[in-house]
Formats: sequence, structure tokens, C-alpha cells
Amino acid sequence: MKIDLSGHHVDITDSLRAYVDEKVGRLEKHFDRVTDVHVVLSVEKQSQKAEATIHVKGNKIFAHAENADMYTAIDSLADKLDRQIIKHKEKITNHRGKPARINNNEEVDADDLDLDLDLDEN
Repeated sequence: MKIDLSGHHVDITDSLRAYVDEKVGRLEKHFDRVTDVHVVLSVEKQSQKAEATIHVKGNKIFAHAENADMYTAIDSLADKLDRQIIKHKEKITNHRGKPARINNNEEVDADDLDLDLDLDEN
């Protein structure tokens, strides 16, 4: 997983970078198909903002958090992303034990279907 970190009106220190890497890195334990993460940290007046866009196969997941403390905003962002990743994983899972397919363009042969149709021709 590639993590891009940028800052608007804030300097990205080594401790901030390590904290973001730790918090965003835990997302891989729930869903290992995360390909790219872009995190933007910004400061506007008295509020600290953290935004992230995650690219997963077939979807983009976006979340943002705002708080007076940057580390708390990053924690909140990581929690939101965690919930969204779990929700995305449940959507693509076939709840019968097999992974669902994203594209279901398979043709079904009529002989494979067991249909009991009573057609009354009146």
C-alpha cells in the first residue's frame, strides 16, 4: 500500500508522518486490496483538518475529519476509514462464503435452470 501525505499550511514532521503511517497502515488488516492512500493535512484558522482518499479495486473511499488537535483529527479519520473499508468489504462479499464478483455478465443456459412452470393455454 502506497501512502501519499501532503500538507496545506502545515509542515509535515517526521512524527506526523509516522503517526499517519501507523493509523492508516492498520486498514490493511481489514482489507488487503488497498492500492493507494492519499492523505491531506491542513490548518484553517483554529481547526485542524485531515482528509483521505483510498483507492480500492473498483471503488474510491473518501473521509474527512476536523478537530482542534491534529492527532485527534487523524484518529477520527482513521476510525471513519476503518468503518468504510469494512462496509465496502461486506458489500463485495457474497455472505455465502464465496467472494462476489464485481461484474456478473455470465450467461445462464436455460437447461441449467430448474423451473416448474405451469402455463395454462386457454
